[in-house]
Amino acid sequence: MIPPIFAVCSADAAVKSLLGDSPVRLYPFGLQDDVKVYPYAVWQNIPGGGPENYLNQRPDADKYSLQVDIYGDTPIQSMNVARALRDAIEGKAYITRWGDQKRDPETKRYRYSFDVDWIVSR
Repeated sequence: MIPPIFAVCSADAAVKSLLGDSPVRLYPFGLQDDVKVYPYAVWQNIPGGGPENYLNQRPDADKYSLQVDIYGDTPIQSMNVARALRDAIEGKAYITRWGDQKRDPETKRYRYSFDVDWIVSR
């Protein structure tokens, strides 16, 4: 019941060149609880997903709607990570929304957001 976003993105060379490889700084639950190293990205499930239900059998796939947020020291850094994640994800899922581009008033870091719909066979 977990979308394969980490497995897909952590296998991509461009993503690892920007988010590191030990660890890849792509965190679930929309949280990054460790020492903050920029850039990094977080993801979380959002409303819109669920099993592909049928009347005569159990679901054979699950649909996930995710929000991905990238945080960086500069706008260019955040956009470069967003591009790398987009390129890694689009071969496996659909980008459904380009979200906010904001500067956090407290941390002064830059955020880029987008949503993904992912269908995963069981």
